[in-house]
Amino acid sequence: MAPFLISIAMTYLGRFAPSPSGPLHMGSLVAALGSYLRAKSQSGKWLVRIDDLDPPREVAGSADAILRSLEAHGLHWDDSIFYQSSRFQDYQEQLQSLLSSKVAYACDCPRKRIQALGGFYDGQCRDRQLATHQQGIRLRNQFPCYQFMDELKGQITLEPHWAEEDFLLKRRDGYFAYQLAVVLDDHAQGITEVVRGADLLETSGRHISLYQTLGLTPPKWAHLPLAVMANGQKLSKQNHAPQLSQQQVISNLLQALTILNQPLPENATHASPDEVIQFAINHFDWQAIPKSNQLIESQV
Repeated sequence: MAPFLISIAMTYLGRFAPSPSGPLHMGSLVAALGSYLRAKSQSGKWLVRIDDLDPPREVAGSADAILRSLEAHGLHWDDSIFYQSSRFQDYQEQLQSLLSSKVAYACDCPRKRIQALGGFYDGQCRDRQLATHQQGIRLRNQFPCYQFMDELKGQITLEPHWAEEDFLLKRRDGYFAYQLAVVLDDHAQGITEVVRGADLLETSGRHISLYQTLGLTPPKWAHLPLAVMANGQKLSKQNHAPQLSQQQVISNLLQALTILNQPLPENATHASPDEVIQFAINHFDWQAIPKSNQLIESQV
């Protein structure tokens, strides 16, 4: 394992794991703030991991910009920054182990074929015994996750085709899939609860399947409401969400707290970011967080 494994005993450990494909925006601030407040209200640690798995989608300088923005908003991480790009050898070793034990297999099905099937892979390559060179690698999914408990939303039921699908662990272009990297890294870091946006709700089922395949104990899961625009689209880099202004840090924090339905400090305009964050920790109400997505009043 890489030297990021953290030894803990019954300590809450949370994390925020942005991809460096653009600057921090309001949607990602909500996820960062929610996970931070959850960790600190539990007297736990909050880690930051840069999910730099996909170089073609990365924007130069955005990882550093995200870190500077987090600090400007009073979100100070514990321990070292964790970069997924330093873990490729670990991912490959685990992938090779799964291939050797026939729990993973090569697949040459193009995306176009899968889309023609309705978006779900049908297991065509399961028994073809293809060479792994320049092919996708899929998990032979023996532990489909049909239901799991979300610490905010309650019991989640997943669509059977999604739960049963042999999903990708490595893409045909040679890049490791999000599912493999996230599970291995959350385990390596000792994450006890994953608090993230509701856009990854269904993906958690796949992570649980992989945890079970590897014989590992999964963390708890909690999915925060998304900040959405008037047209229903979530704020995201793909939807060109505007970068957070470093000149409006207090306003940004207050809007994020409002989306999370948390108490707001009085006279916050005269407070520092650290003072706003400390107030939010002291008054954090986990049960008040909305179950549904929240419309933002404006894009900042």
